[in-house]
Amino acid sequence: MDILTALKGLQGVDLGTLVGFRRELLGLDIGSSSIKLVQLKQAKGRYTLLKYAIKPLEPEVIVDGTIMDTGRVVLAIKELLHEQNIKLKNVATSISGHSVIVKKITLPPVPDDELATQVKVAAEQYIPFDINEVNLDFHVLGPEEKGEDGQPQIPILLVAAKKDKVNELTEVVKGAGLNPVVLDVDAFAIENMYCVNYETAPDELVALVNLGASVMNINILNGNRSVFTRDISVGGNRYTEAIQREMGVPFEEADSVKKAQGHEGSEGAIVTSIIEGVNAEVASEIAKSIDYFRTTFPEGELKKILLSGGCAKVTGLAQQLKDRMGIPVELVDPFNQIDITPAELDAEQLPEIAPLAAVSVGLALRTMGDR
Repeated sequence: MDILTALKGLQGVDLGTLVGFRRELLGLDIGSSSIKLVQLKQAKGRYTLLKYAIKPLEPEVIVDGTIMDTGRVVLAIKELLHEQNIKLKNVATSISGHSVIVKKITLPPVPDDELATQVKVAAEQYIPFDINEVNLDFHVLGPEEKGEDGQPQIPILLVAAKKDKVNELTEVVKGAGLNPVVLDVDAFAIENMYCVNYETAPDELVALVNLGASVMNINILNGNRSVFTRDISVGGNRYTEAIQREMGVPFEEADSVKKAQGHEGSEGAIVTSIIEGVNAEVASEIAKSIDYFRTTFPEGELKKILLSGGCAKVTGLAQQLKDRMGIPVELVDPFNQIDITPAELDAEQLPEIAPLAAVSVGLALRTMGDR
């Protein structure tokens, strides 16, 4: 599918040494609250889930997407690999948040051998960082289009990631004894997962919203092509912090309260009120992004919103978002078209863990050398 899939210049990765290695990649989602791991196998056009595991992280280990304790992250990954008896070494991981910029741009037609140079020149006006401090990649979205002036132009998806963030992730993965082969973007990993698990109709608009602990990713698809992406620094920690502040309890206890279902009694009423307040804030952020998208893409109507991530199941969020937007809101199922039998997942737990697996499934769908 035509989406951006890797950042050129991934530090420390020599793709030339990978010839002859297995094409499958281990999907490794390093989030602020947990690490998720997925291994898939493809045969005869079907995917099978071999491994899925999750390892919670303490709140101070990764703060707002920045790794504060590399050693503990490396140890958590090693523990997951050992517990699941993972032998596969080649890894796809991803980034999101303020360290990565995704932008659709257009350029006048140029010869293929000049395109990379022209993209780099154009990128300087769109990237709020020193161009020398980022890794750049781009993907041509389709054939030439006619601009407003009637002249031909090339639609390009531009991605820039800060080198320090790329180096940080690369060193963690290598420290766990793995080979970092692909660096993706969370929003596009979700897109990859969606396009494999759901039927996509041409010109149908769908919003994929991934609610992580510290960052929310929004990716709107037109058919199977991304037409709008945005990362917002609002996530599940906002609920935890609100409960912690209003009820005067430790972060860990507030996080457990957030995840509990069916709050009862006078204390339950307080928790419900707090969660509803944060739900309103999160729904407002999603609505504002979608409203902005509609001003840039007025010719289509959004059909539905699919929620994923650790806070997708927060009580009342989906309903509040549905009431506000007036369109269906559903929880994503990243195993919708994937055979999960070999992984022996608990059927009763599946609805709980499925939204958490969306990014890691999207990463595991990557293969060596694809674009």
